[in-house]
Amino acid sequence: MNLSPPGANSAYVDVIKGLRMSYDGGAESRDSGTKSGWKVAERASFLGRLREQNCRRLLEIGAGTGQDSLFFAENGLDVVATDLSPAMVARCVAKGIDARVRDFLGLGEEFPPESFDAIYALNCLLHVPRADLSAVLAVIRSVLRPGGLFFLGVYGGQSEEGLARSDHHDPPRFFCFRTDEELQREAAREFEIVDFHAVAIPDGRFQSLTLRRPE
Repeated sequence: MNLSPPGANSAYVDVIKGLRMSYDGGAESRDSGTKSGWKVAERASFLGRLREQNCRRLLEIGAGTGQDSLFFAENGLDVVATDLSPAMVARCVAKGIDARVRDFLGLGEEFPPESFDAIYALNCLLHVPRADLSAVLAVIRSVLRPGGLFFLGVYGGQSEEGLARSDHHDPPRFFCFRTDEELQREAAREFEIVDFHAVAIPDGRFQSLTLRRPE
């Protein structure tokens, strides 16, 4: 994906504002889409780990229209979903999901410390500016119980950030892609790395991290 230089748009508040508008406008089309096989496989693998660790209460951040939250709920987990887009959250609620409008840095204001056994974040943290990822991961860690599991999955593989030049969303979305080394280094500041692997996908590369909050 070709990105324009971030410039003034890389400030966290500005990025969130633009993303909210973009995803509000795309909620309907996203809700009708089907999930790629590799995403289904990543989700199923994480569910298996949750069952092995007897995790019960899960938070999905950047939940979109709630397709993954519904999957986890139907498989016996107590699920809460958050998204920065009110239109996306409304579609989660329509599916019977406990969903809240929150950005990443606001999670600590919404939930008490150590509220969840597990956290799931699929292709949402790639919207966090490079300068803010450490703070976001610290907030995520704070609402996860010690020993809890965190799935962090993003597109990436190269070091690049900015607005997508040919994005189909309006306004264009901000992305920050990281190399494997950069992503693992950031994650390891707050979590233990349980597993890292990359998935070759038709339009690029997916980085899959399963993390654990230290006991």
